[in-house]
Amino acid sequence: MIIRYECVNISSLNPKALVEFYHDTLGIPIVGADENFDGVSLGFMEDAPVIMIWDENKWGKSSEGKVNFVFHCDDIDKTYLDLKEKGVSLEPPTVAVWGGKELTLNDLDGNKILLL
Repeated sequence: MIIRYECVNISSLNPKALVEFYHDTLGIPIVGADENFDGVSLGFMEDAPVIMIWDENKWGKSSEGKVNFVFHCDDIDKTYLDLKEKGVSLEPPTVAVWGGKELTLNDLDGNKILLL
């Protein structure tokens, strides 16, 4: 039966730009790369689930809809300021109904990112 959760596949018409957004803008490490930006793995720990970015021009769509990623950050207010400084379009953090702060944004392909 199932023994491990492997990854989330997302595809992009411009995978290089999407990889750069997740790596350079959001700071998510690249853990496995391809020189053509096709099948790039981004994640935080070895042998843990990753985000896989595929070239949609070559492989077609890897999912039927958009994905919603949830990440934790160390300082949501500083992260907001850092992302604004990098030119990311986003609104200030809000206090969620559960009491914690949330910051939402979209990647270059419209996938939603929620920062806690």
